[in-house]
Amino acid sequence: MVSRADRSRFAEWFWTVDHYLLAAFFLLMVGGVVLSFAASPPVAERIGVETFFFVKRQALFLGPALAVMLAASLMTPRMVRRAALLIFIASVVMLIATLFIGMEVKGSRRWISLLGFSIQPSEFLKPAFVVLVAFLLSESGRRREVPGVLFSILIYIICAALLIAQPDFGQTMLLGTVWAGLFFLNGLPWFLIAGLGVIGVMGLASAYIMLPHVAARVDGFLDPSSGNTYQIDTAMDAFLSGGWFGRGPGEGTVKRILPDSHTDFVFAVVAEEFGIIACLLLVSVFAFIIIRGLNHASRDQDAFGRLATAGLTVLFGLQASINLAVNLNLMPPKGMTLPFISYGGSSLLSSAMTAGALLALTRRRPRPTRGEPVTVSRLSPSSLM
Repeated sequence: MVSRADRSRFAEWFWTVDHYLLAAFFLLMVGGVVLSFAASPPVAERIGVETFFFVKRQALFLGPALAVMLAASLMTPRMVRRAALLIFIASVVMLIATLFIGMEVKGSRRWISLLGFSIQPSEFLKPAFVVLVAFLLSESGRRREVPGVLFSILIYIICAALLIAQPDFGQTMLLGTVWAGLFFLNGLPWFLIAGLGVIGVMGLASAYIMLPHVAARVDGFLDPSSGNTYQIDTAMDAFLSGGWFGRGPGEGTVKRILPDSHTDFVFAVVAEEFGIIACLLLVSVFAFIIIRGLNHASRDQDAFGRLATAGLTVLFGLQASINLAVNLNLMPPKGMTLPFISYGGSSLLSSAMTAGALLALTRRRPRPTRGEPVTVSRLSPSSLM
Protein backbone atom coordinates (compact mmCIF):
# COMPACT_ATOMS: atom_id res chain seq x y z
CA MET A 1 0.00 0.00 0.00
CA VAL A 2 1.32 3.45 -0.90
CA SER A 3 1.50 5.77 2.08
CA ARG A 4 0.09 9.28 1.81
CA ALA A 5 3.29 10.49 3.50
CA ASP A 6 5.32 9.19 0.55
CA ARG A 7 6.47 12.09 -1.66
CA SER A 8 7.80 10.02 -4.56
CA ARG A 9 6.63 10.53 -8.14
CA PHE A 10 4.78 7.21 -8.09
CA ALA A 11 3.02 8.04 -4.81
CA GLU A 12 1.95 11.43 -6.15
CA TRP A 13 0.57 9.75 -9.26
CA PHE A 14 -1.18 7.02 -7.27
CA TRP A 15 -3.06 9.43 -5.03
CA THR A 16 -4.05 11.87 -7.79
CA VAL A 17 -5.00 9.59 -10.70
CA ASP A 18 -8.64 8.63 -11.22
CA HIS A 19 -8.61 5.01 -10.04
CA TYR A 20 -12.01 4.25 -11.56
CA LEU A 21 -10.99 5.46 -15.02
CA LEU A 22 -7.70 3.57 -14.72
CA ALA A 23 -9.52 0.37 -13.79
CA ALA A 24 -11.99 0.77 -16.66
CA PHE A 25 -9.21 1.21 -19.21
CA PHE A 26 -7.27 -1.74 -17.81
CA LEU A 27 -10.41 -3.88 -17.96
CA LEU A 28 -10.87 -3.05 -21.65
CA MET A 29 -7.21 -3.78 -22.43
CA VAL A 30 -7.32 -7.21 -20.82
CA GLY A 31 -10.75 -7.84 -22.33
CA GLY A 32 -9.36 -7.18 -25.81
CA VAL A 33 -6.78 -9.95 -25.44
CA VAL A 34 -9.32 -12.37 -23.94
CA LEU A 35 -11.86 -11.70 -26.69
CA SER A 36 -9.20 -12.15 -29.37
CA PHE A 37 -9.14 -15.83 -28.37
CA ALA A 38 -12.76 -16.03 -29.51
CA ALA A 39 -12.67 -13.78 -32.57
CA SER A 40 -9.31 -14.25 -34.30
CA PRO A 41 -8.55 -18.03 -34.69
CA PRO A 42 -11.05 -18.54 -37.56
CA VAL A 43 -9.51 -15.60 -39.44
CA ALA A 44 -6.01 -17.00 -38.91
CA GLU A 45 -7.08 -20.37 -40.24
CA ARG A 46 -8.69 -18.80 -43.31
CA ILE A 47 -5.52 -16.94 -44.31
CA GLY A 48 -3.25 -19.89 -43.58
CA VAL A 49 -1.30 -18.75 -40.51
CA GLU A 50 -0.91 -20.30 -37.07
CA THR A 51 -4.23 -20.55 -35.19
CA PHE A 52 -3.32 -18.12 -32.41
CA PHE A 53 -1.28 -15.78 -34.62
CA PHE A 54 -3.49 -12.74 -33.95
CA VAL A 55 -3.90 -13.60 -30.27
CA LYS A 56 -0.14 -13.66 -29.77
CA ARG A 57 0.35 -10.37 -31.60
CA GLN A 58 -2.42 -8.70 -29.60
CA ALA A 59 -0.83 -9.96 -26.38
CA LEU A 60 2.57 -8.78 -27.64
CA PHE A 61 1.26 -5.22 -27.99
CA LEU A 62 -0.52 -5.32 -24.61
CA GLY A 63 2.68 -4.69 -22.64
CA PRO A 64 3.81 -1.65 -24.68
CA ALA A 65 0.25 -0.29 -24.68
CA LEU A 66 0.03 -0.56 -20.89
CA ALA A 67 3.45 1.13 -20.59
CA VAL A 68 2.34 3.94 -22.93
CA MET A 69 -0.86 4.52 -20.96
CA LEU A 70 0.89 4.61 -17.58
CA ALA A 71 3.77 6.77 -18.86
CA ALA A 72 1.35 9.24 -20.42
CA SER A 73 -0.72 9.39 -17.24
CA LEU A 74 2.38 10.60 -15.34
CA MET A 75 2.68 13.70 -17.53
CA THR A 76 1.70 17.23 -16.65
CA PRO A 77 -0.63 19.19 -18.97
CA ARG A 78 2.38 20.97 -20.46
CA MET A 79 4.08 17.65 -21.16
CA VAL A 80 0.86 16.37 -22.77
CA ARG A 81 0.94 19.33 -25.15
CA ARG A 82 4.59 18.80 -26.01
CA ALA A 83 4.10 15.10 -26.66
CA ALA A 84 1.02 15.85 -28.78
CA LEU A 85 3.01 18.28 -30.94
CA LEU A 86 5.80 15.76 -31.56
CA ILE A 87 3.37 12.92 -32.29
CA PHE A 88 1.32 15.13 -34.60
CA ILE A 89 4.38 16.12 -36.66
CA ALA A 90 5.58 12.50 -36.87
CA SER A 91 2.09 11.32 -37.85
CA VAL A 92 1.75 13.90 -40.62
CA VAL A 93 5.16 12.92 -42.00
CA MET A 94 4.15 9.24 -41.96
CA LEU A 95 0.80 10.04 -43.58
CA ILE A 96 2.62 11.78 -46.43
CA ALA A 97 5.03 8.85 -46.76
CA THR A 98 2.12 6.41 -46.76
CA LEU A 99 0.77 7.97 -49.95
CA PHE A 100 4.00 7.03 -51.76
CA ILE A 101 5.39 3.92 -50.06
CA GLY A 102 2.42 2.67 -48.08
CA MET A 103 0.92 -0.78 -48.46
CA GLU A 104 -2.20 -0.87 -50.62
CA VAL A 105 -5.02 -2.90 -49.06
CA LYS A 106 -8.49 -3.00 -50.65
CA GLY A 107 -7.69 0.04 -52.76
CA SER A 108 -6.47 2.23 -49.88
CA ARG A 109 -3.00 3.20 -48.67
CA ARG A 110 -3.38 3.49 -44.90
CA TRP A 111 -0.48 1.44 -43.57
CA ILE A 112 3.27 1.84 -43.68
CA SER A 113 5.78 -0.87 -42.83
CA LEU A 114 8.40 -0.01 -40.19
CA LEU A 115 10.76 -2.54 -38.58
CA GLY A 116 8.59 -5.41 -39.72
CA PHE A 117 5.36 -3.97 -38.28
CA SER A 118 2.44 -2.43 -40.16
CA ILE A 119 1.67 1.01 -38.70
CA GLN A 120 -1.46 3.06 -39.39
CA PRO A 121 -0.36 6.71 -38.88
CA SER A 122 -3.92 8.05 -38.76
CA GLU A 123 -4.49 6.21 -35.47
CA PHE A 124 -1.72 8.20 -33.75
CA LEU A 125 -2.78 11.42 -35.43
CA LYS A 126 -6.19 11.48 -33.73
CA PRO A 127 -5.33 12.08 -30.04
CA ALA A 128 -2.49 14.46 -30.95
CA PHE A 129 -4.83 16.44 -33.20
CA VAL A 130 -7.42 16.79 -30.43
CA VAL A 131 -4.90 18.04 -27.87
CA LEU A 132 -3.38 20.58 -30.29
CA VAL A 133 -6.76 21.97 -31.34
CA ALA A 134 -7.80 22.23 -27.68
CA PHE A 135 -4.64 24.23 -26.94
CA LEU A 136 -5.12 26.55 -29.92
CA LEU A 137 -8.76 27.25 -29.08
CA SER A 138 -7.99 27.85 -25.40
CA GLU A 139 -5.21 30.26 -26.37
CA SER A 140 -7.45 32.20 -28.77
CA GLY A 141 -10.00 32.58 -26.00
CA ARG A 142 -7.41 33.89 -23.54
CA ARG A 143 -5.45 36.10 -25.93
CA ARG A 144 -7.36 37.58 -28.85
CA GLU A 145 -4.18 38.32 -30.82
CA VAL A 146 -3.40 34.61 -31.06
CA PRO A 147 -5.02 33.21 -34.28
CA GLY A 148 -5.85 29.88 -32.64
CA VAL A 149 -9.11 29.42 -34.53
CA LEU A 150 -7.41 30.00 -37.89
CA PHE A 151 -4.57 27.60 -37.06
CA SER A 152 -6.98 24.91 -35.92
CA ILE A 153 -8.89 25.22 -39.20
CA LEU A 154 -5.67 24.93 -41.20
CA ILE A 155 -4.59 21.89 -39.18
CA TYR A 156 -7.88 20.14 -39.86
CA ILE A 157 -7.72 20.95 -43.59
CA ILE A 158 -4.22 19.41 -43.77
CA CYS A 159 -5.28 16.29 -41.86
CA ALA A 160 -8.50 15.88 -43.85
CA ALA A 161 -6.66 16.24 -47.16
CA LEU A 162 -4.11 13.58 -46.21
CA LEU A 163 -6.81 11.18 -44.97
CA ILE A 164 -9.04 11.62 -48.02
CA ALA A 165 -6.04 11.02 -50.27
CA GLN A 166 -5.60 7.52 -48.81
CA PRO A 167 -8.71 7.40 -48.97
CA ASP A 168 -10.02 7.07 -45.40
CA PHE A 169 -13.35 8.87 -45.20
CA GLY A 170 -14.30 7.28 -41.86
CA GLN A 171 -11.34 8.76 -40.00
CA THR A 172 -11.89 12.08 -41.76
CA MET A 173 -15.48 12.20 -40.56
CA LEU A 174 -14.43 11.19 -37.03
CA LEU A 175 -11.81 13.94 -36.81
CA GLY A 176 -14.20 16.48 -38.31
CA THR A 177 -16.94 15.67 -35.81
CA VAL A 178 -14.60 15.96 -32.81
CA TRP A 179 -13.10 19.15 -34.26
CA ALA A 180 -16.57 20.70 -34.63
CA GLY A 181 -17.42 19.54 -31.10
CA LEU A 182 -14.38 21.38 -29.72
CA PHE A 183 -15.51 24.56 -31.49
CA PHE A 184 -18.95 24.14 -29.95
CA LEU A 185 -17.55 23.61 -26.46
CA ASN A 186 -15.34 26.66 -26.89
CA GLY A 187 -18.41 28.86 -27.28
CA LEU A 188 -18.78 29.20 -31.04
CA PRO A 189 -21.74 31.44 -32.03
CA TRP A 190 -24.82 29.59 -33.26
CA PHE A 191 -24.66 31.01 -36.79
CA LEU A 192 -21.12 29.67 -37.16
CA ILE A 193 -22.22 26.31 -35.77
CA ALA A 194 -24.92 26.24 -38.44
CA GLY A 195 -22.27 27.09 -41.01
CA LEU A 196 -20.11 24.17 -39.88
CA GLY A 197 -23.17 21.94 -40.13
CA VAL A 198 -23.78 23.05 -43.72
CA ILE A 199 -20.13 22.44 -44.60
CA GLY A 200 -20.36 18.99 -43.03
CA VAL A 201 -23.45 18.10 -45.06
CA MET A 202 -21.77 19.37 -48.22
CA GLY A 203 -18.72 17.26 -47.43
CA LEU A 204 -20.85 14.15 -46.97
CA ALA A 205 -22.70 14.83 -50.23
CA SER A 206 -19.40 15.39 -52.06
CA ALA A 207 -17.99 12.14 -50.71
CA TYR A 208 -21.10 10.29 -51.85
CA ILE A 209 -20.85 11.76 -55.34
CA MET A 210 -17.08 11.58 -55.83
CA LEU A 211 -16.05 8.41 -53.96
CA PRO A 212 -17.56 5.21 -55.39
CA HIS A 213 -16.82 3.08 -52.30
CA VAL A 214 -18.60 5.60 -50.06
CA ALA A 215 -21.62 5.62 -52.38
CA ALA A 216 -21.66 1.81 -52.41
CA ARG A 217 -21.68 1.62 -48.61
CA VAL A 218 -24.42 4.23 -48.24
CA ASP A 219 -26.55 2.60 -50.96
CA GLY A 220 -26.05 -0.81 -49.36
CA PHE A 221 -27.19 0.59 -46.02
CA LEU A 222 -30.28 2.32 -47.41
CA ASP A 223 -31.17 -0.48 -49.81
CA PRO A 224 -29.55 -3.82 -48.87
CA SER A 225 -30.56 -5.32 -52.22
CA SER A 226 -28.45 -2.78 -54.10
CA GLY A 227 -25.02 -3.88 -52.87
CA ASN A 228 -22.86 -6.35 -50.99
CA THR A 229 -24.07 -6.48 -47.38
CA TYR A 230 -22.57 -9.86 -46.55
CA GLN A 231 -20.63 -8.77 -43.46
CA ILE A 232 -23.52 -6.81 -41.97
CA ASP A 233 -25.97 -9.64 -42.59
CA THR A 234 -23.56 -12.15 -41.06
CA ALA A 235 -23.02 -9.91 -38.03
CA MET A 236 -26.76 -9.68 -37.47
CA ASP A 237 -26.96 -13.48 -37.68
CA ALA A 238 -24.36 -13.62 -34.89
CA PHE A 239 -26.55 -11.49 -32.62
CA LEU A 240 -29.56 -13.69 -33.33
CA SER A 241 -27.52 -16.86 -32.78
CA GLY A 242 -26.13 -15.72 -29.43
CA GLY A 243 -29.37 -14.64 -27.79
CA TRP A 244 -29.24 -13.32 -24.24
CA PHE A 245 -26.57 -15.60 -22.82
CA GLY A 246 -24.56 -16.71 -25.86
CA ARG A 247 -23.55 -20.10 -27.21
CA GLY A 248 -20.52 -20.32 -24.94
CA PRO A 249 -16.80 -19.53 -25.32
CA GLY A 250 -15.44 -21.08 -28.51
CA GLU A 251 -18.86 -22.37 -29.58
CA GLY A 252 -19.65 -19.65 -32.09
CA THR A 253 -20.16 -20.69 -35.70
CA VAL A 254 -21.12 -17.49 -37.51
CA LYS A 255 -17.69 -15.97 -36.76
CA ARG A 256 -16.10 -18.62 -39.03
CA ILE A 257 -17.62 -16.96 -42.10
CA LEU A 258 -17.31 -13.34 -40.91
CA PRO A 259 -14.22 -11.89 -42.70
CA ASP A 260 -13.41 -9.09 -40.24
CA SER A 261 -14.53 -10.85 -37.06
CA HIS A 262 -11.32 -9.91 -35.23
CA THR A 263 -11.37 -6.21 -36.13
CA ASP A 264 -14.45 -4.26 -37.22
CA PHE A 265 -16.99 -6.91 -36.16
CA VAL A 266 -15.54 -8.24 -32.91
CA PHE A 267 -18.66 -6.99 -31.10
CA ALA A 268 -20.77 -9.43 -33.15
CA VAL A 269 -18.50 -12.28 -31.98
CA VAL A 270 -19.01 -11.17 -28.37
CA ALA A 271 -22.77 -11.31 -28.97
CA GLU A 272 -22.69 -14.81 -30.44
CA GLU A 273 -20.46 -16.46 -27.85
CA PHE A 274 -21.23 -14.47 -24.68
CA GLY A 275 -24.69 -13.09 -25.39
CA ILE A 276 -26.50 -9.79 -25.25
CA ILE A 277 -25.88 -9.53 -21.49
CA ALA A 278 -22.11 -9.48 -22.06
CA CYS A 279 -22.57 -6.91 -24.84
CA LEU A 280 -24.50 -4.65 -22.47
CA LEU A 281 -21.76 -4.98 -19.84
CA LEU A 282 -19.12 -4.04 -22.41
CA VAL A 283 -21.16 -1.03 -23.54
CA SER A 284 -21.57 -0.05 -19.89
CA VAL A 285 -17.79 0.16 -19.46
CA PHE A 286 -17.51 2.48 -22.47
CA ALA A 287 -20.44 4.55 -21.20
CA PHE A 288 -18.82 4.84 -17.76
CA ILE A 289 -15.59 6.16 -19.30
CA ILE A 290 -17.47 8.71 -21.42
CA ILE A 291 -19.64 9.98 -18.57
CA ARG A 292 -16.75 10.19 -16.12
CA GLY A 293 -14.50 11.92 -18.65
CA LEU A 294 -17.13 14.54 -19.49
CA ASN A 295 -17.80 15.03 -15.78
CA HIS A 296 -14.12 15.79 -15.23
CA ALA A 297 -14.18 18.21 -18.16
CA SER A 298 -17.21 20.06 -16.79
CA ARG A 299 -15.42 20.68 -13.48
CA ASP A 300 -12.06 21.75 -14.92
CA GLN A 301 -11.44 25.49 -14.42
CA ASP A 302 -8.66 25.62 -17.02
CA ALA A 303 -9.78 26.16 -20.61
CA PHE A 304 -7.15 23.86 -22.11
CA GLY A 305 -7.80 21.08 -19.61
CA ARG A 306 -11.55 21.35 -20.14
CA LEU A 307 -11.36 21.26 -23.94
CA ALA A 308 -8.67 18.58 -24.16
CA THR A 309 -10.42 16.30 -21.67
CA ALA A 310 -13.78 16.71 -23.41
CA GLY A 311 -12.24 16.29 -26.86
CA LEU A 312 -10.36 13.10 -25.98
CA THR A 313 -13.45 11.69 -24.29
CA VAL A 314 -15.61 12.47 -27.32
CA LEU A 315 -12.97 10.95 -29.62
CA PHE A 316 -12.86 7.75 -27.59
CA GLY A 317 -16.62 7.51 -27.20
CA LEU A 318 -17.51 8.45 -30.76
CA GLN A 319 -15.13 5.87 -32.23
CA ALA A 320 -16.63 3.19 -30.00
CA SER A 321 -20.16 4.31 -30.87
CA ILE A 322 -19.47 4.17 -34.62
CA ASN A 323 -18.10 0.63 -34.35
CA LEU A 324 -21.06 -0.54 -32.28
CA ALA A 325 -23.56 1.16 -34.60
CA VAL A 326 -22.02 -0.52 -37.65
CA ASN A 327 -22.21 -3.93 -35.95
CA LEU A 328 -25.90 -3.32 -35.23
CA ASN A 329 -26.57 -2.09 -38.78
CA LEU A 330 -27.48 1.38 -37.54
CA MET A 331 -25.12 3.15 -39.95
CA PRO A 332 -23.06 2.34 -43.06
CA PRO A 333 -19.76 0.44 -42.51
CA LYS A 334 -16.87 2.74 -41.63
CA GLY A 335 -13.91 0.44 -40.99
CA MET A 336 -13.64 1.80 -37.43
CA THR A 337 -12.08 -0.32 -34.69
CA LEU A 338 -13.53 -0.76 -31.20
CA PRO A 339 -10.96 0.83 -28.83
CA PHE A 340 -8.87 -1.75 -26.94
CA ILE A 341 -11.12 -4.60 -28.14
CA SER A 342 -10.51 -4.89 -31.88
CA TYR A 343 -7.29 -6.48 -33.08
CA GLY A 344 -4.56 -4.12 -34.23
CA GLY A 345 -1.31 -2.84 -32.76
CA SER A 346 -1.75 0.73 -34.02
CA SER A 347 -5.30 0.88 -32.69
CA LEU A 348 -4.26 -0.52 -29.32
CA LEU A 349 -1.33 1.88 -28.90
CA SER A 350 -3.42 4.84 -30.07
CA SER A 351 -6.19 3.98 -27.59
CA ALA A 352 -3.54 3.70 -24.87
CA MET A 353 -2.23 7.17 -25.77
CA THR A 354 -5.75 8.58 -25.58
CA ALA A 355 -6.40 6.87 -22.25
CA GLY A 356 -3.06 7.99 -20.81
CA ALA A 357 -3.64 11.60 -21.83
CA LEU A 358 -7.12 11.49 -20.28
CA LEU A 359 -5.71 10.09 -17.03
CA ALA A 360 -3.03 12.80 -17.01
CA LEU A 361 -5.47 15.65 -17.61
CA THR A 362 -8.00 14.39 -15.05
CA ARG A 363 -5.52 13.91 -12.22
CA ARG A 364 -6.31 15.98 -9.13
CA ARG A 365 -4.22 19.16 -9.08
CA PRO A 366 -3.50 21.25 -6.00
CA ARG A 367 -5.79 24.27 -5.79
CA PRO A 368 -4.73 27.63 -4.35
CA THR A 369 -5.85 28.21 -0.78
CA ARG A 370 -7.94 31.21 0.22
CA GLY A 371 -5.94 34.40 -0.06
CA GLU A 372 -3.32 32.77 -2.28
CA PRO A 373 -3.03 34.27 -5.79
CA VAL A 374 -4.12 32.13 -8.71
CA THR A 375 -1.28 31.57 -11.16
CA VAL A 376 -1.72 30.54 -14.75
CA SER A 377 1.35 28.69 -15.99
CA ARG A 378 0.23 26.71 -18.99
CA LEU A 379 -1.54 28.99 -21.43
CA SER A 380 1.16 30.86 -23.32
CA PRO A 381 2.18 29.92 -26.86
CA SER A 382 5.78 29.40 -25.72
CA SER A 383 4.59 26.94 -23.06
CA LEU A 384 3.77 24.45 -25.82
CA MET A 385 7.48 24.08 -26.38
